[in-house]
Amino acid sequence: MYWTLELASKLEDAPWPATKEELIDFSIRSGAPMEVIENLREIEDEGEAYDRIEDIWPDYPTKEDFFFHEDEY
Repeated sequence: MYWTLELASKLEDAPWPATKEELIDFSIRSGAPMEVIENLREIEDEGEAYDRIEDIWPDYPTKEDFFFHEDEY
């Protein structure tokens, strides 16, 4: 399983919180690349719901990672 920013971004609009099966269903219906669906299928799942993309890919960058603090410059 591998995630890239482009692949993970396909789940930004997913109906969070969601189970693994709901995320797979969303990915299929939204036309996400097959790699997203394969990555989701490889997740070891215990039936719990995921609250956000970071629960699946902890390294997913947040919007704060892209903004600089203007008062520092």
